[in-house]
Amino acid sequence: MLMKKILLLNVLYFSTVFFIAPAYSKATLGEYVILLHGLARTNNSMQKIEQRLSAKGYRVLNLDYSSRAEKIEQIVQQTLIPQLHRFYKDTTKQIHFVTHSMGGIILRYYLNKKPDILVGRIVMLSPPNKGSEVVDFLKNVPGIKKLMGPAFEQLSADSASFVNSLKPLKEEIGVITGNSSVNFINSILLPGEDDGKVSVERARLAEMTDFLVVPRSHPFIMKAPEVITQIEYFLKNGVFIRSEKINNDEN
Repeated sequence: MLMKKILLLNVLYFSTVFFIAPAYSKATLGEYVILLHGLARTNNSMQKIEQRLSAKGYRVLNLDYSSRAEKIEQIVQQTLIPQLHRFYKDTTKQIHFVTHSMGGIILRYYLNKKPDILVGRIVMLSPPNKGSEVVDFLKNVPGIKKLMGPAFEQLSADSASFVNSLKPLKEEIGVITGNSSVNFINSILLPGEDDGKVSVERARLAEMTDFLVVPRSHPFIMKAPEVITQIEYFLKNGVFIRSEKINNDEN
């Protein structure tokens, strides 16, 4: 009899440990998020964001694409659209987007096509929304097109460039960019504050809902705990946290 009681208690204990549902927010449960990494990166760069948002109950697609093999139009047509349609099953739910660098330009081009999806909120990290002077300086360097691919030149700061021909968006957009650089040569080319690849001013969008500058550099901004906390907060509330103290350890 005693052994039966011990066995029953163990069954109940392990059932509790392994089968309790996660404490997801009702506001986000089942909503979708697509992550879009930047040029010359992979979806590994967005893993920390993926892990945090998945833990909060979002269905997350950390999309990988060949950033140096195709132009932005081809990336959207051949990778983003097919993958999104396979992923986005419950079209009654919102689909949010979090992007880094060129990922934001890919998203803007896609949304300019007015897709039939229920778009939620958007967070862009260090987006070259008005291009980058670094591209203009390097685009004629021998071998750079082969190294960086055809999308690189589309990020020119020239007024007639691809990125500067995109139309405004109507969605709620939060932009976070950095003012710390690990590439001081690039920073010489960029006017004002910058993150080593994009100036703070050129990250802005006229139609953005909120804007935040953090002491982070372009290659690492997506891994910063306080930035991930801001992403999570914006997706839920449509604004960034306006506080000097952010809980970086929030899970």
